Amino acid sequence: MDQLIQSLIIGLANGLIFALVALGYTLVYGIIELINFAHGDVFMIGSLIAFALMAPKDVGGFAVFPVTSGTPVLVMIVGILLTLAVTMALTAGLNAGIERVAYRPLRHAPKLAPLISAIGMSFVLVNVGVIFAGATQRTVEAVFPTNNLLEAFGIRSVSVTTSQLFVGVVTVPLLFALSWFVSRTKQGKAMRATAQDPDAAGLMGVDINRTIAITFLIGGALAGAAGVVEILYNNVMVYNMGFRFGLIAFTAAVLGGIGNMRGAVFGALILGEVTSLSDRYVSANWTQAIVFGVLVVILVFKPTGLLGQQLADRA
Repeated sequence: MDQLIQSLIIGLANGLIFALVALGYTLVYGIIELINFAHGDVFMIGSLIAFALMAPKDVGGFAVFPVTSGTPVLVMIVGILLTLAVTMALTAGLNAGIERVAYRPLRHAPKLAPLISAIGMSFVLVNVGVIFAGATQRTVEAVFPTNNLLEAFGIRSVSVTTSQLFVGVVTVPLLFALSWFVSRTKQGKAMRATAQDPDAAGLMGVDINRTIAITFLIGGALAGAAGVVEILYNNVMVYNMGFRFGLIAFTAAVLGGIGNMRGAVFGALILGEVTSLSDRYVSANWTQAIVFGVLVVILVFKPTGLLGQQLADRA
């Protein structure tokens, strides 16, 4: 039982990282019905930027905001926050640039054209990762203490580490902030209107191009945040990591109901648990097959996904 609970805790941390990436997929699909295959690689670029900013020069980084296990706590917190802010800004700009260059000119083209463009952008970003990070894994020092935080409450059979707590501290506020932005702000209403009927939204004064660009900005920022969290949690990045994370995150978005934000988060949490349980009790070699098996079973009985509906309002 203790091992099961431990696996569920690990799965929750993984699921929160998947959720940040899955939201980028579902936001873009909800607005323009495009599967942005380059999104997983934007996440990889975010992890690469975080590595460059934090890692010491002797391991290939630039140590702009150096964060190591010997860094004082206050300096470490400031360094992580600055890395998070810079990375989110850069990946947001990158994602918006991709939309402007690769997708906007094909806005009214047959749907196959932007899909092929998205795949092409994915290859471009992978090669950018190879150029700047190399073909081997880049690792950073584990900066968080490994002690069990639950020991303060007398619990020793199950552990929650500082790195797992860090994942929740970063991701949960971002998820709530996005939900508030979409549901409460004027721009969020513009996004929902564009998702429901872009032509009618344009006639009512909504700037469609601006709304789509902001959607890509938000998705890119979330992917950048996920990249920072991932490298501090797993302490490793590699040029092709965007494929695996992107595939699982996209699967989570489809599982929860593509275009539905709550569905994307719910699907990501489910797949986080599935991957953790599969790694522990089956085999890591079978994890991706099991993930897709779960997706197939769910879609057989609920073709729109767990929280998806046959409605035009998908945001």
